[in-house]
Amino acid sequence: MELDLGAIRTFLAVVDDGHFTEAAARVGMSQQAVSKRIAKLEGDLGVLLLIRSRTGIRPTTDGEAFLPHARALISLADQAAAMLRARRRPLRVDVLGRDSASIEIVRAFYEASDVELDIVVSRGAVPRASALTGGSVDAAFGRTTGALPPGIARVPACLEPIPILVSRQHRLARRKRIRMEELSGLTAWMPGNAGDSEWADYYRLLSAEFGVKIDSSGPFFGRDHIMERIAASPDLITFGNKRQYPVSPDVVEITVTNPMPVYPWSLMWHEANRHPSLPLLIAHIKDHYRPFASPSHWLPAPDRSLFPADPEPARQLRPLRTPPPAE
Repeated sequence: MELDLGAIRTFLAVVDDGHFTEAAARVGMSQQAVSKRIAKLEGDLGVLLLIRSRTGIRPTTDGEAFLPHARALISLADQAAAMLRARRRPLRVDVLGRDSASIEIVRAFYEASDVELDIVVSRGAVPRASALTGGSVDAAFGRTTGALPPGIARVPACLEPIPILVSRQHRLARRKRIRMEELSGLTAWMPGNAGDSEWADYYRLLSAEFGVKIDSSGPFFGRDHIMERIAASPDLITFGNKRQYPVSPDVVEITVTNPMPVYPWSLMWHEANRHPSLPLLIAHIKDHYRPFASPSHWLPAPDRSLFPADPEPARQLRPLRTPPPAE
């Protein structure tokens, strides 16, 4: 005996709605067609599944017994169809920001593998975890500390060097490099640092350790506005690079050293995800990751166990492939 999945879907619609009329509207069929499908299913099974009355429709004893199996059959069929659709669609990757190091990593992966990609930009940890669990994205980049939600796996992806940007009027403007300790007492204006964001937490820890004041006051009117204010100030600095901000002839980028602050990027995915291109991305990340080089680089304490130190401390971070900063 072969069961008709369409008839089983119709049976479930009738049980859930309690009337043929509503069930017919849900499955997009006429009431007569619904009745014929139910009659055929009952004939195939050799039992009466539904009791019809003036007040509505309810399952018989046999219908109640069949109901959980019917739901399981439809659920399995839907999962199988979704799996095949997922194998045909592009790999969806949340890069968190289109001007971040993660976008460079994904671009290098795309050029090396020619995997079809769909780039997504989220707002951070909470929606990203939900998206991975729900399957709306296949992989996501970001900073993670502490326990991950059930089923979410991670690997270290990249340690992004963080320079500073200052006005040409600033006393540091002629420097190519500056030691981290020299930033103590300076104010970094970063209005985009939302109080609960993963990057704001990073800069709070940096501030506590090195004495750099992080000023996140004022509305975030965009990065052009930040560059305008930095360019006009002889005192303010901001952490970032010229890939992230509009190029301004009145703003210069300075490398921070001894130690160099690096932002910890991880790649995350849900272990139940079966997209065929996901293992390729994970393997690419593992192959290209370069470990933390202590003591020449700085990470917040909560991140250090996730980014073990390089056994060859003299090794430098591999530069990200980015356009050279404009003069």
